[in-house]
Amino acid sequence: MSPDLIPQAPQHRSNVPDAFAPGRSAAIEPGISRGVEKLQLKVGGMSCSFCVASMTKALERAEGVRRASVNLAHEEALVEYEPSRMSARELKKIIIDLGYTVRDPRKVLTFEEEHAMMLGERNNLLVAAGFTAIALTMMILMWTGVVRNPQSVPLLPLLMPLLAFGTVFGPGWHILLMAWASLRRGILNQHVLLELGAFAGLAGGILGYFSPTFPIADFFGVSVFITTYHLLSGYVSMRVRTRSSQAVRKLLSLVPPTARLVRDGKEEEIPLELIRVGDLVRVRPGESIPVDGEVAEGASGVNESLVTGEPIPREKKPGDEVIGGSINQTGALLVRVTNVGEESFLQQVARSVEEAHALKPGILALVDRVLAIYVPAVLGAAGLALVIWTLGAWAVTGSPNWTRAILAVLAVLVMGYPCALGMASPLAMIRGGGMAAERGVLMRSGEAFQVLKDIQKVALDKTGTITRGEPAVTDIRAEPGHSREDILRFAAAAERASEHPLARVIVASAQSEQISVPDAGAFQATPGMGVSATVEGHRVLVGKAQFLTAEQVDVASGKDSIDEMSRRGNTVVALAIDGIFAGLIGIADQIKPDARAAIRQMRAAGIEPLMLTGDNRRTAEAVAQEVGISEFRAEVLPQDKAAVILGLQDQGFKVAMVGDGINDAPALMQADVGIAIGAGTDIAIESADVVLIGERLSAVVDAYSIGKSSYRKTVQNLSLAFAFNGIGVPFAVTGMLHPVWAMVAMIASVTTILTNSFAGRLLPGHRAGREAQLTLKVGNMHCGHCMAAMRTAVAKRRGIEDVAGDLSKKVVTVTYREGEAEPDGIREAIIEQGFQLTDEADSLNSRRAGRQAKSLGEPW
Repeated sequence: MSPDLIPQAPQHRSNVPDAFAPGRSAAIEPGISRGVEKLQLKVGGMSCSFCVASMTKALERAEGVRRASVNLAHEEALVEYEPSRMSARELKKIIIDLGYTVRDPRKVLTFEEEHAMMLGERNNLLVAAGFTAIALTMMILMWTGVVRNPQSVPLLPLLMPLLAFGTVFGPGWHILLMAWASLRRGILNQHVLLELGAFAGLAGGILGYFSPTFPIADFFGVSVFITTYHLLSGYVSMRVRTRSSQAVRKLLSLVPPTARLVRDGKEEEIPLELIRVGDLVRVRPGESIPVDGEVAEGASGVNESLVTGEPIPREKKPGDEVIGGSINQTGALLVRVTNVGEESFLQQVARSVEEAHALKPGILALVDRVLAIYVPAVLGAAGLALVIWTLGAWAVTGSPNWTRAILAVLAVLVMGYPCALGMASPLAMIRGGGMAAERGVLMRSGEAFQVLKDIQKVALDKTGTITRGEPAVTDIRAEPGHSREDILRFAAAAERASEHPLARVIVASAQSEQISVPDAGAFQATPGMGVSATVEGHRVLVGKAQFLTAEQVDVASGKDSIDEMSRRGNTVVALAIDGIFAGLIGIADQIKPDARAAIRQMRAAGIEPLMLTGDNRRTAEAVAQEVGISEFRAEVLPQDKAAVILGLQDQGFKVAMVGDGINDAPALMQADVGIAIGAGTDIAIESADVVLIGERLSAVVDAYSIGKSSYRKTVQNLSLAFAFNGIGVPFAVTGMLHPVWAMVAMIASVTTILTNSFAGRLLPGHRAGREAQLTLKVGNMHCGHCMAAMRTAVAKRRGIEDVAGDLSKKVVTVTYREGEAEPDGIREAIIEQGFQLTDEADSLNSRRAGRQAKSLGEPW
């Protein structure tokens, strides 16, 4: 859907460029002004923030480039340029010349491609590590006096230079090429700094053959060490980035490589790449559905648990949508293809992990400004050390101390190597993004990490966010002389010919309980009131209580029940048989299984929830009370939701908005952090900073906790990096720090930052146990009182987060913490209350990929 269709709302935050908005179908797009285009690329080979700065500088210096933005965590580059002065091919060449790889942003790397990249990096590292082990052994032998004169050991004088030159020009060859490419463009970055240090070590080692004051092993050893450590840091960064995206990208493996195309009545199995929108595909029982589509023929139960987390198979019939990767279980289906390739559901989810807005958090923008002057500052310090130990020493002693000068310069270059500083920011955020993805949370912008930590209020849309957006029968009350089954059977028979949404709910409830619904005649509908029909010779009235009263039916005996059910947010449908009031049916939107637990967790985290809904006040109040929300706004129009958010922001609150529909888009854009339910509309997702893949509302608290912890880790890492480099470089200038010990200090700094990034929990300790759901089929659960009794019994058990039920399906879902509650104990608590368990399905982190939430509307 076009962004032009988003209802406009006052903008509170900065205008974020849409550089990495999902759903892009091309790498080159028309720009925002005449004669300007945007080129979006995936870039491989970046390891730290210095890579980002180098690439950005090189691109922005190119003729015709208006703006360049590079994102390390998602390995993406966006360039706005004038095609009349610069071509996309030339821009790609600039990046490739710097030593990086380029690919189409629409293509998500497969596991095989990622493995091949990792294997290449690992092999380089292993070769360099082997050279390092030998060089370190030689250095230790000399330091300990075992070998006092290298010249006396056969081949030893040649071994160290072979190791040093072999490392720099072997595994480190691509680093040398990147440094040369940067120098040619006048860019000073970490590759240049590394190679200056490596060549200074090589020069010092060579001088050792002519002067005994230059320790050969030390100088050559430093060249080996710093090259190897650069390879190690690049390999670690690649592993972290790869691991962060694999949690969601595993979804891609669910889709089979081929599909059975049906054309002119014949079936042909062809590669999935050849399938086009509109084609017909046959899916047999037990097979994975290869494409997103619509059922054209057949009916079957489809297991979507691997895709959506929904434990119970969904019945599919002609006209229903199916998702590629789900399993067809019972019957053959003929599916008409609606989305293929990059537009399919699974591809879009996988790509969302790698996409991000170009806007960086304030702390990362600050780091980028520091990095712009860091390398020149280190080179200046190295130059100062050279002057001090040559001209300074000559002025004091009458002769320059070249050995001390080169050692000091080398120590400064090694100590100033910016690996720690460059890795400090992205590592914590990459870890946070990876953990978030594993829990069904996609962070679509780096800004979300910074803003999430300050959130004080979270506004929640009701339908589709707190509730399922699917009306269901929640209560049935029968008058004396009638059974519960009688009420549902007669009501369903009378309603079967009606097109009203609530009529379909009643009929579906009867079918789910396997009640035989008789045929009806003399059907007549009174708009806005109800229907009448003849069922098995009886005249049946179904509709509002006022409708029955107008037909001379006395409903006084059901008045208390009507009031009670209405207060609980039910739409009440009354039934009369042969002019006598027979019973009531309550219909309501179902609360999501984890909604109550999620609200409790929000309050425990210090976030105050607020519910916004366009529904009437009575229903809103009932839902708010049910889930434990004290503040709510009812009958709120879409533009008013954004105004409510703006009002809270004007009061000084940082506000998050959680929604799933088109009507939530203005509020999602207005909020400091917009959080979209992944099962919602495309326009809601495009308006959000954070996307919840499923419908688990407690994922909002996970996002808050991970964002807050990741930002804290980032600040800690930057403080450590600045402390190491800020103290180490000036000390190295004094000449009192040997290059080898400078190397040890640099290794210690990076190791400290790596350890800090991956140490500790990003989620609070009391929520460390993995959240799970147990879904049980309860044969004799008939009404709201049954559900209340079951909820009370189960909630007494330790580790229970929430208990929710669906009366129409006779299903109860228990959310609990693994390690604290056990499924057998939950079953026992239900059976002790006299309920019968007829069937069950367990699932972890139950998610749903349902359609847009439906409105209950007004009854008749």
